[in-house]
Amino acid sequence: MKSPFMSSGPLAHDLGLLFLRIVSGAVMLTHGYPKFQKIIEGNLKFGDPVGLGQVPSLYLSTFAEFLCAILVIIGLYTRLSLIPLIINMSVAFFIAHAADDFGTKEKSLLFLGMFIVIFFTGPGRFSVDYKLNK
Repeated sequence: MKSPFMSSGPLAHDLGLLFLRIVSGAVMLTHGYPKFQKIIEGNLKFGDPVGLGQVPSLYLSTFAEFLCAILVIIGLYTRLSLIPLIINMSVAFFIAHAADDFGTKEKSLLFLGMFIVIFFTGPGRFSVDYKLNK
């Protein structure tokens, strides 16, 4: 008998998406939570890669990396939540770290790739979105 974990069927697909959502969102939280703490402490110093100002850039980056990452993990408003994350990682890779060596900016490219994959595939069956649309 064939194991459902060794196939490329619907269960394996949905488990893969669940794993990708949890890992990408949880690791992104390790970047977003410190930014959230900075805001709470009143330390609003931050880079301004696109000319919006330090404070708006910090708020937008924190919104993406903290709140949107949590929504991706649980699979709630997943595709909508991925838009700020995709924009944030695009800015990080193409603008903020443009002059850095590849080893420095590859993390943002990996995040960008994972978020784009989830955006196109959807959150999968093991998500709040799936339960709400059932």
